Amino acid sequence: MELKVCGMREPKNIRSLISEVKPDWMGLIFYPKSPRYVSDDLATEFKELQVKKVGVFVNETEEKILRKASDFGLSAIQLHGSETPEFVKNLSEKTNCELWKVISVVEEIDWKSLEGYLPYVTKFLFDTSTSAHGGSGRKFDWKVLETYPFDKGFLLSGGLDEESGDEVLALRQQIPQLQGVDLNSKFEDAPGLKNIEKLKNFKRRLSHSGTNN
Repeated sequence: MELKVCGMREPKNIRSLISEVKPDWMGLIFYPKSPRYVSDDLATEFKELQVKKVGVFVNETEEKILRKASDFGLSAIQLHGSETPEFVKNLSEKTNCELWKVISVVEEIDWKSLEGYLPYVTKFLFDTSTSAHGGSGRKFDWKVLETYPFDKGFLLSGGLDEESGDEVLALRQQIPQLQGVDLNSKFEDAPGLKNIEKLKNFKRRLSHSGTNN
């Protein structure tokens, strides 16, 4: 199971995350309205970090996405707005970064509407729909994922906390395309400042539960 910790910003906190939690991915939010927004003055420092970085964008211009990807040394671009398949196609032709498309879940998912993204995205990420585009701390009803029709892998986000490990692994047994989880607000002491012990506990429970199942 891949572990992505999103909404990181504080350099000391990030160093602890990398050394103690060792996530597969670290998310940097480039949505200006987010309380976890990462400013350009951190680019040089963050580019050198030895962790795969995901940049989170909401309805941003292609030019700005590509510039941030270069400046911060991103490995993946997460599109968290209403970006169209055509937009993702054009972006895929100009970057070697993985492209992730976030699907904001209200109650149901129109699977047919996602087909246009399939040739261009590396994975989907399902999150709880919120006007703030993430970080709501609320879960959506995972039952909607039981009809997931694609071979492409996806990440699960939205309100995951320390107690969610067993539920996540049970869902993966039903839906093997579930590749990992995206952790954010339930593991924070303040916006952009993660509780390292909570993250370590979650990772430990996930791995131990996975061994037992």
